[in-house]
Amino acid sequence: MTTTNSSLEWLLENLVGNTPGATHALVLSRDGLKLCHTSGLNMDKADQLAAIAAGVQALSHGASAEFGDGSGGVRQSMTEFHGGILFIVEAGAGAHLAVLAADTADVGLIGHKMNEMIEQIGAHLTAPPRESAHHSPSA
Repeated sequence: MTTTNSSLEWLLENLVGNTPGATHALVLSRDGLKLCHTSGLNMDKADQLAAIAAGVQALSHGASAEFGDGSGGVRQSMTEFHGGILFIVEAGAGAHLAVLAADTADVGLIGHKMNEMIEQIGAHLTAPPRESAHHSPSA
């Protein structure tokens, strides 16, 4: 990730603090590792949310590949459940932004604020694929 975690944490806190209904935010890698999150999420909840968001994005990718234009592209995912809403958008190469909000939140406003944030810093957010610590010798 090319943006420092402390500056990203500040931006996430600002996003949640200035968006009515938003309660938590986190940036995660495509494979479900949390990269940064708001202070309202403890480590276990942040890990759990990162895994859930990665799973939702993977399922959305599969749906897009099968039933969309075949590219597998996903602009955003939104899951509404009893007591809240989960929003997920791509946030740079290999990274996603997830926001949890109250079930009474204005979904258009939350989506707009998330997209504004991505436009501002998305080019600086990257989560390159992890490499194995053990490389097999080439044949």
